[in-house]
Amino acid sequence: MKDFIRISVLKTAGSAPRGPGTQMCVWADRTTGTIGGGALEWQAMAEARAMLANGRAHLTRTIPLGPALGQCCGGSVTLDWARNVPAQAPAGRPLWIYGAGHVGRAIVTVMAPLPDFTITWVDTHADRFPETDVTTLVATAPALAVKHAPDDAAHLILTYSHEIDLALCHAILCRDFFSVGLIGSATKWARFKTRLVALGHSPAQIARIACPIGDPALGKHPAAIALGVATAMMADNTHRAKDRTA
Repeated sequence: MKDFIRISVLKTAGSAPRGPGTQMCVWADRTTGTIGGGALEWQAMAEARAMLANGRAHLTRTIPLGPALGQCCGGSVTLDWARNVPAQAPAGRPLWIYGAGHVGRAIVTVMAPLPDFTITWVDTHADRFPETDVTTLVATAPALAVKHAPDDAAHLILTYSHEIDLALCHAILCRDFFSVGLIGSATKWARFKTRLVALGHSPAQIARIACPIGDPALGKHPAAIALGVATAMMADNTHRAKDRTA
């Protein structure tokens, strides 16, 4: 494994691009994550690559953004550089996504960088997944994987099969969950509601499934669906968090 430097925001004062806990990793030829971009990130990356070249293992420094970097934020950021220390996984809400087709890929692309969610991506075949940093799970019968999801998980159902989608809806409604979204048309959802009632679910429980997902005003392109889904899920997550602390 090639050496890398993990950069972490330890603390901030005043206005700063990102908050404490934000991390990125720097290799000689690539980076992952971001601590906010701009002059601060460029300086931090330069310091990291100097450490890779000179062998230094650790550094902590407080950087005033205005005087030192000519930025208008006006605050300061304390950064920590550490050699070959993996970035810590974000402690976001568990998000289980079923389906690695065009829409699934678009949603993962948009949501994977967000600290609000920790993604588990489920599909029936390993070769349906692109190269990704999120956790993937191959399940011949995806509905059987539902039992492994945490009780507070959000679920998004968008597989290539209506029968798999229905089985997932049934499995999720049989347990605790935070939210469920199902891709589909009004006709598909009407049929699913009838079949879910026949499976023993109450109308109130079935109504907890959001279908269709996304914002219809944005259109049906996978990227447009992904933007609508991410916006709605982040708003819902924030709203419920505020309700718990009110």
